[in-house]
Amino acid sequence: MRVVLAYSGGLDTSAILALLRERGYEVVTVTVSVGQEEELQEVEERAYRLGAVEHYTIDATREFVENYVSMAVKANALYEGRYPLGTALARPLIAEKVAMVARKVGADAVAHGCTAKGNDQVRFDTVLRYYLGDDFKIIAPVRELRLTRAEAAEILSRHGVDVGVHKKYSIDENIWSRSIEGGVLDDPWAEPPEDAFAWTVAPEKAPDQPLYLEIGFENGVPVSLNGERMDLVKLVSVLNRLVGSHGYGRIDHVENRVVGLKSREVYEAPAALTLIEAHRDLEKMVYTPRELRFKQLLDTLWTDLVYQGLWVEPLRDTLEKAIDNLNRWVTGRVRVKIYKGGLMVVGRESPFSGYSRGLIDYNEGWYPSDEEARGFITIWSLHSLAAARARGLRG
Repeated sequence: MRVVLAYSGGLDTSAILALLRERGYEVVTVTVSVGQEEELQEVEERAYRLGAVEHYTIDATREFVENYVSMAVKANALYEGRYPLGTALARPLIAEKVAMVARKVGADAVAHGCTAKGNDQVRFDTVLRYYLGDDFKIIAPVRELRLTRAEAAEILSRHGVDVGVHKKYSIDENIWSRSIEGGVLDDPWAEPPEDAFAWTVAPEKAPDQPLYLEIGFENGVPVSLNGERMDLVKLVSVLNRLVGSHGYGRIDHVENRVVGLKSREVYEAPAALTLIEAHRDLEKMVYTPRELRFKQLLDTLWTDLVYQGLWVEPLRDTLEKAIDNLNRWVTGRVRVKIYKGGLMVVGRESPFSGYSRGLIDYNEGWYPSDEEARGFITIWSLHSLAAARARGLRG
């Protein structure tokens, strides 16, 4: 039986590879790079050492950024207002690449390392079923056997392999975010220790001088930094480094998982938080109030679908068409100030801005008359006043 395994090279998937080989399966491993800082050659060597008959390393970083991250920026994708969908956004692409290899090598099954408590099982299984069919066999040993980290380590010890069972945290990263789980972080009252972070410095240790950045957008997509045009992959990488060095980009919140659990989640996402905040501010310059409120609804729906593992939901495609259409006007520049772990938008401009200094100035330019103001207030409040009086409501 030939099995294609989504292989990260970490404890769980390494143990799964060893376990599948012990059971006599022929295993093809697939590692998909979405910008994680990991030595992929070492991952490949470990796969072969554990018995993989063939290994595929697929660099999908550019595809991830240009087709997934760019839409996340345009949709201001922050699940429950905090999480920029780093892991959630990458899983459909990884599952797609695994499915394509499974087809190519004529696999009888695919395998992954998701647990029964996490969201990733939903994301992987749904996309795999979409590409391979409902009857294609999906093997999930961690879920099926309730495999613990200690048991996974014991399996690997039989093969003389140590992949870090004693690490304090479970880390998942890509170019868009770094997720940190486990250990003391499972206690929602405990402050995350400093050794949990790798992309950001402690705010109190950040430079004493603020960092000013100017981000250029075209049709909702970031295209330049401080006047220099650059592709989005480079821009995200540069921002992660620059902004993280000033202590901005940490997230600590309680998250509602798809499977009905609340979990304490800690992330690092300097570029993601910076770009989304800048993009959201620019939108407020160009949209009408009705467009802005409608866009916020679209953003929430799109973000929830992605987080909940429903990448294949047809509504996502419909939402993206509307989001793209509205982003036609999100062109301009945003100036941000990062200081000691905080970010503030301090300037913005757009050729499609609805802002008029002449209209808003209290000393010069157009000014409504008292009669115009009174008439507007009377008509504007008529429905509310009539209903409140009819119902006897008091202020």
